[in-house]
Amino acid sequence: MSSDYDYSDEDVDYYDEDEDMLSAQENGEYPPPLQGVSSPGSDSSDDEMDMDTFGEDFKLPQRAARKSYEVEHEPLPQSAVEKLMATDVEHISGIFGVDPSTASLLLRYMNWNKERLIEKYMDNVFAVSVAAGISPPSKSLPSSAAGPERSQGVSSSARSGGLRRPTRQTPAPAPKPEPFMCPICYDDSQPAFTTLSCDHTFCIGCWNAYITSKIREEGEQAIRCMAEGCGIIATDPFVHSALGDDNATWERFNELIVRHFVGSNPNLKYCPYPSCTYTVSCPAAASKSALTTIVPTVACGAIATPPHKFCFGCTIESDHRPVICGVARMWLKKCRDDSETANWIKSNTKECGKCQSTIEKNGGCNHMTCKKCKHEFCWVCMGPWSEHGTAWYSCNRYDEKAGVDARDAQSKSRASLERYLHYYNRWANHEQSAKLSVELYNKTEKKMEEMQITSDLTWIEVQFMKRAVDEVEKCRMTLKWTYAMAYYLEKGNQKELFEDNQRDLEQAVEDLSELLESPLDAENMLTLRQKVTDKAVYVAKRNEIMLEDTAKGFLEGRWTWNVSVEGFD
Repeated sequence: MSSDYDYSDEDVDYYDEDEDMLSAQENGEYPPPLQGVSSPGSDSSDDEMDMDTFGEDFKLPQRAARKSYEVEHEPLPQSAVEKLMATDVEHISGIFGVDPSTASLLLRYMNWNKERLIEKYMDNVFAVSVAAGISPPSKSLPSSAAGPERSQGVSSSARSGGLRRPTRQTPAPAPKPEPFMCPICYDDSQPAFTTLSCDHTFCIGCWNAYITSKIREEGEQAIRCMAEGCGIIATDPFVHSALGDDNATWERFNELIVRHFVGSNPNLKYCPYPSCTYTVSCPAAASKSALTTIVPTVACGAIATPPHKFCFGCTIESDHRPVICGVARMWLKKCRDDSETANWIKSNTKECGKCQSTIEKNGGCNHMTCKKCKHEFCWVCMGPWSEHGTAWYSCNRYDEKAGVDARDAQSKSRASLERYLHYYNRWANHEQSAKLSVELYNKTEKKMEEMQITSDLTWIEVQFMKRAVDEVEKCRMTLKWTYAMAYYLEKGNQKELFEDNQRDLEQAVEDLSELLESPLDAENMLTLRQKVTDKAVYVAKRNEIMLEDTAKGFLEGRWTWNVSVEGFD
């Protein structure tokens, strides 16, 4: 028996392109070859195309090399994400032989994991369909359906073998159908009803109100049947039909599905900026191990001022370069935590040596009395006051072991607090300066207008002020996070080099900020422009050096921490 896949060499017509070309040239059917283009049988010198005749047309533009502190990523609008979803749905629909709406429900149930879905579905189709809300669970058959019952309508005469005279029967009138009452609104005047595969019927009005509430108020993309205990999920065509002309809710429903798809894919992340529907694809930062060597700062691609930049690897909705995500989270937690309040208490209060109650000194006398247990002690050496004799206002017991231990613990606590405040105050200062960028923009716009009035500069020529403000804001964000990183860096040569770069960048930023705040005079306008432009270029270079060196340090493993950091254990 032959099949569609059987063939023989006799059925195949071979085509020799070179042979046809040669015969065509002999017959004069082909025109002579172009100058600079090789032809069959030509000399070897003519085999190569003369590139000089085309000039620069064949030179491709050189792509800028990606810097070590940058990460490769791709912005995706919502339409592009919907195409990725449609590809997955079409793939599953073709494999399982189901319609696209059912394939979509199956993928959403498995969080868009195609491989896992195929494995589970092939193993047990019915179980997966029930769990995904596509098919209702099987109902047990009634006992009467186990087998045919013997008829009970045979008369005694028939059983005895006699025949009964047939009687004429008149058909009973068909009962008048009662109007259907919706079990939700109890309205029997509704003209249209619909149901899912579970056969729970409700009116169109109730379905519309229910689905709209689920989408608008609860943000649900998997909407279950209204019947109590029913697990059937409404398909996308059913939702669209129930919503009718409510296009806004339908668009919101599609957006929720896109968000579910993005949230289930580790290579994708939704832009956290309000009302932005863009997504970023960054496979390089999809694993936790990668976040120990890179800071995946990405931009979503939306047309906005300022651009939407955020970290792909963590929930910090800002650019926290040069510090990695694990250290940045630790620093923010420390700033929010009450642990520093405890450090303040340790630095400004002392504990009673008897009942351990916290005491704050509110007077100048060193003779302290605990209000709780009435224990009397010296505030200076923390020793019992009874050992001080008559020296009421001076302590001559500094060498007492109990007093020395207490003072050492107090000094360590104060040193820890001062170290934290050193880094925190500078971190908060640059953060506050960055927040005041709106004010600085307004001042800069006024200065730009003054420069146009008091000089011959055009609007384009005064844009150097705005570019300088942008550079100051960007560098202050870098400086802000360098203090968070320096707080956790282990002491050593690497930290000293890091702080040297930090110092140079901070000094350059302060110099540029001072120039931006300087008054405008017509005499020094051109000089100021040159100074601001030069300093802005220098600041940008120092910022790039800071980011490049830190990023290379992560890749080379040069940084060591004074605490345990996730991924460095």
